[in-house]
Amino acid sequence: MPLSDELRDLYQQVILDHSRNPRNHGELPPPCLHAHGDNPSCGDEIDVWLRLGDNGVIEDLKFKGQGCAISQASASMMTQKIKGKSKDQAASMREDFRRIVMGDGAPQDEDALGELVLLEGVQKFPQRVKCAMLAWRAVEQALEGK
Repeated sequence: MPLSDELRDLYQQVILDHSRNPRNHGELPPPCLHAHGDNPSCGDEIDVWLRLGDNGVIEDLKFKGQGCAISQASASMMTQKIKGKSKDQAASMREDFRRIVMGDGAPQDEDALGELVLLEGVQKFPQRVKCAMLAWRAVEQALEGK
C-alpha cells in the first residue's frame, strides 16, 4: 500500500531529526568493545563503542560517524533500541531490521524495532541498504571481538 504524502513527510522528519540530532553520540571510555565500519562505495563511516554487563546485557552504547542521513539516523535509532538488550536480543533485532530494509520477508518482532521500521523505504534503493546496515554490522563486529 503506498504511503500518503503526510506519512512520508513524517517519516522523513524522524530520519532527519535523528541524523541532525543523533542520540547516544560520542565515545565510551575504556574498558569497552569497539568496532569501525565503513562503506567504501559512498564514504559513510561509523565507530561504535559498547559496554556489556556481567549478565551479557548491553549496558551502554555510543557511536560517532560521518555520512548520509540514513546511516546516521539508523545508528542513532539503533543505539536507543538495543541498549539494555542481551547480545542475542540485539542479534535478533539486527536480523529483523535487515529483513525490513532488504524487503526480505516479515520481521519476527516488528514492534521491538520501533521507529527503525521507518527505514523500510531504503529497500527501493539497494545502494542505501548498506548505509542503513552499517552501524548494525559494526555492533555485530564489536560483539564478536573483531
